[in-house]
Amino acid sequence: MLDTATLRVARSELILGGQKSGKSRRAEALAQAWLSQSGTHQVVLIATAQAGDDEMRQRITRHQADRAQRLPGITTLEEPLALAEAICRHSRRDTLIIVDCLTLWLTNGLMPVQVAPAAAQSPAVDQASRTAQLLQAIADAVGPLVLVGNEIGLGVIPIGREVRAFVDALGLLNQRVAQLCQRVTLMAAGLPLTLKEAQ
Repeated sequence: MLDTATLRVARSELILGGQKSGKSRRAEALAQAWLSQSGTHQVVLIATAQAGDDEMRQRITRHQADRAQRLPGITTLEEPLALAEAICRHSRRDTLIIVDCLTLWLTNGLMPVQVAPAAAQSPAVDQASRTAQLLQAIADAVGPLVLVGNEIGLGVIPIGREVRAFVDALGLLNQRVAQLCQRVTLMAAGLPLTLKEAQ
């Protein structure tokens, strides 16, 4: 577990890593550090996951229960697509916002669970607009912001045009968000590596 006493909350931080690398745990540790700084501080977690099957429903339920136990003072919102609007609506100087995670948000936009074959080309157009709105919301946020996302471009180039396009889109999204964030952290085996730290 990360030592919250030594953590400093940045104005904005992007946390990247692979599956089970410790990304969400770092975000939660930052939330604990934020809450411990002042009795007036609040934390809002914006969850982007959608329950497309029974396994995902169970995973979401387990995450909710675990998070409620570890961080009882946190408010959780579920927002699979309108992420920019949610950030703008809840961003305040006394409120830390955690977005968990950008990868699922992008998946929801580019590969909706239920989409008609005739509409298969339209999500990308809508996603470009949603991405632009998200980047503006990150830039305009008045309170601290922690964004969690996956780094999936380190492995073998995937087979299939759609999957390659998604890996490319996520890599570009991560780059654009990283440019805006004050701090960028790469998680591996539960350990943070600081890639960027703006003063």
